Amino acid sequence: MIIKTKKLQGQVALITGASSGIGAGVAKALANEGATVVINYSSSPEKAEKVLAEIKAKGGDGITIKADVSNEKEVSDMFQQTIKRYGTVDILVNNAGLQKDAKLHEMTLEAWNYVIGINLTGQFLCSREAIKEFLRRGVVEDRSKAAGKIICMSSVHEVIPWAGHANYAASKGGVMMLMKTMAQEYAPMKIRINSIGPGAIRTPINHAAWQTPEAYNQLLKLIPSKRIGEADDIGGAAVWLASDDSDYVNGITLFVDGGMLLYPGFEDNG
Repeated sequence: MIIKTKKLQGQVALITGASSGIGAGVAKALANEGATVVINYSSSPEKAEKVLAEIKAKGGDGITIKADVSNEKEVSDMFQQTIKRYGTVDILVNNAGLQKDAKLHEMTLEAWNYVIGINLTGQFLCSREAIKEFLRRGVVEDRSKAAGKIICMSSVHEVIPWAGHANYAASKGGVMMLMKTMAQEYAPMKIRINSIGPGAIRTPINHAAWQTPEAYNQLLKLIPSKRIGEADDIGGAAVWLASDDSDYVNGITLFVDGGMLLYPGFEDNG
């Protein structure tokens, strides 16, 4: 029997899009709690290796794997490589995501399909492979009460419309219903599936929103907590959802947004 000293000790976590930003923060947080991490990236091997080096410097372990999450074969190969190396997968964090913004009447079909392909289809493909492995293995009580855990990275924009970002907002609305439907379908098999809905987080994807004092102050008008979120804020939420501490939590979106969903425009009576 494994005597656990950390919440995720003995478990293998695959995090997509983990070479920077939220994905990197989540990978580090899971590794700090004892998980062996698989850092997926699509185009930045140096960044992925840097994240892994930081994890190993703190006593963690893992590997990096290149894969386009919208490509069925590459996703399958990534899971096969992980299982061959570590024997199984216990945790999937569907983090890979991007924006390709335009006003709707100027948005190309290519831009629409590109964002939906990574942000939504990618989560379907990765979840499908993870669930196959969870069903094959079942519960291993020394590791977790669950047969497996999936954390889908959504956004406050699964709820809040976002003009000029129709493809992104649609993808996150889709993630919400994909997550809930999967959670309903596989809860009887002791598979837990939830989402995290970040608000404004200090990452490269939204650099323009916080890079200057003027932009930052404008952003804070949307955040009752009056600070931008950090990747560590999401990492902590991911650890909780991946651990047995949340064993009775299934099918929710945990919003980590500093209160952005509290409609701050009404804080002075509208």
